Amino acid sequence: MSIAASVVTNLAKTAQSGVATLLPGDCFLCAAPSGDPLLCSACTAGLPRLTTERCPVCALPTPAASLCGACLKKAPHFDATQAVFRYEFPVDSLIQSLKYAHRLASADFLGRMLVQLSTAHRPDLILPVPLSTARLAQRGFNQSLEIARPLARALDVPIEIGHVHRRRDTAPQTSLPWKERAGNIRHAFECEIDLTGKTVLLIDDVMTTGATLDELARTLKAHGAARVDNCVLARALKD
Repeated sequence: MSIAASVVTNLAKTAQSGVATLLPGDCFLCAAPSGDPLLCSACTAGLPRLTTERCPVCALPTPAASLCGACLKKAPHFDATQAVFRYEFPVDSLIQSLKYAHRLASADFLGRMLVQLSTAHRPDLILPVPLSTARLAQRGFNQSLEIARPLARALDVPIEIGHVHRRRDTAPQTSLPWKERAGNIRHAFECEIDLTGKTVLLIDDVMTTGATLDELARTLKAHGAARVDNCVLARALKD
C-alpha cells in the first residue's frame, strides 16, 4: 500500500473510532442499538454460516466433509480452505459495504469473524490476496489486508505485504463467466521472496471459483512454499 493510501486508511479508522466513542452504535442491518459492534447479537447469530460438511480443500458442501469431485479430479495448488459464511444476503452486503462504500468498521467486524476459524497448520506468514496497483489506487485500501489484521494479531503471525504482487491489472473476476476466470488470472502474480518450507495462509473476502487463490498458490509453491491454505470470509455456492 502506498504511503498516501495508508494515511487515508488510518485517518478513516481514527475518525470512525472517535464517532463510535461519542455516539451509541446502531446495527448495520436492523438499526437496533448495538453498541460498538457492527451488528447486534441477533443479526450476528442469524448470519448464513457455512455448513461443517464441506470439502476440506475447496470448502464446497459435501456429504460427511468428503473431498468433492472437482478436487478429486484435479487437485488445486492450495491445500485447504476454511470459510465462515455462505456468500449470500446479508454477508454480501457487509462485504460490499467495505469494498465499495469504504465502511472500514465492517473490516474489523469481518476480521473478527475470521478469528473464529481453526487453523490445523500454523502458518509462517499471512498473505492477503494482493490488488493491482491500479485497483489499490482506485479503492485506497486492500480489503483482504484489512480483514487479515485481527487474525494476524490473534495468531501472532506476520502479514506479508511487500514481496508478493499482482503484476497486471486483470478484468474483475466477477465480470466474467466462471469458466473464463482461470485464464483471466493466469500469471497475474509475482513473488520476490524465497518461501522454501514455509506454510502460507491466504486471506480473501470471497471465494467463488477459487481461480485467484489457485493461481496465487501456484506462484507461491513455485517459490518454495510447502503448504498454502485459504481463509476466506464467504464461499459462493453454485446454484
